[in-house]
Amino acid sequence: MAEALYQRDVYGQTLAELGRQNKDIVVLDADLSGSTRTSLFAKEFPERFFNFGVAEQNMMGAAAGLASCGKTVFVSTFAIFATGRAWDQVRNTVCYNNFDIKIVATHAGITVGPDGASHQALEDIALMRVIPNMNIMVPCDGPQTRDVIKAAAALKGPVYVRLGRPKVPTIEGKPEFKFGKAQVLLDGKDLTIVACGIMVQEALNAAKNLLSRGIKARVINAHTIRPMDPETILKAAKETAGFVVCEEHTVIGGLASTIDEIVAENYPAKIVRVGIRNRYGQSGDPADLLREYKLTSLDIEKAATLCINKECR
Repeated sequence: MAEALYQRDVYGQTLAELGRQNKDIVVLDADLSGSTRTSLFAKEFPERFFNFGVAEQNMMGAAAGLASCGKTVFVSTFAIFATGRAWDQVRNTVCYNNFDIKIVATHAGITVGPDGASHQALEDIALMRVIPNMNIMVPCDGPQTRDVIKAAAALKGPVYVRLGRPKVPTIEGKPEFKFGKAQVLLDGKDLTIVACGIMVQEALNAAKNLLSRGIKARVINAHTIRPMDPETILKAAKETAGFVVCEEHTVIGGLASTIDEIVAENYPAKIVRVGIRNRYGQSGDPADLLREYKLTSLDIEKAATLCINKECR
């Protein structure tokens, strides 16, 4: 397996690189720069870095003020605080004004691990997806995190980037990254597995095991959740028996809901969801939590069998 990397390490390195290229980039953090890795930018550009302490709502308001003066603002904290505690400011100040603010949140999902339910953002994509003007990206590994951060900097307007806490393996052989264009990592005609973030590797593992049983799965990396790529999704709906949609997030309002909305309006197809169902998180080892919440490759295989064995349309 390829090298595993911390996405947040790549974020900090890429942010510092962008800071060298663009003097109008400023970075804000809520007393977590060591964890989010914005400390790498702060060390090199202390005059363009601002620590707001445990005051996330104030931080979003200040980000809006800086953006109104022509700055490109990167704002970082843990996902639960960026999207939950500061939702009012993100909606009414950042997105209403369509400001050039990039919210790069780390420690998302159940794999935050021992920090437990209060720190495990399982609803963050849903919270951001309902707000007008917001773009959303969820990279699958370290190298793609670099692509996503550079794409976010180039976009005009609000962006939400979701990063996790643990190391994730690098997925080799991916197609070229393009904002808003899903990547087909494996082709297959029997069913389609769509995943984002750490679930992409689990999807590939499941597809490999399914192939040993004679089932050919198409695997799609949906790194951009908003705007989604309807062309790739509808092509899969027409060519395969249905979808298994995998996300380290509640099954409500996130990736699965996005896929569901596209196919329901254009080409109805069976969708089986692999995600978190009506539960809060809890403290534990990340690997144990993935098993407890049924987010493993084995769970994807079971969902794929269910999708194939049932009438899909």
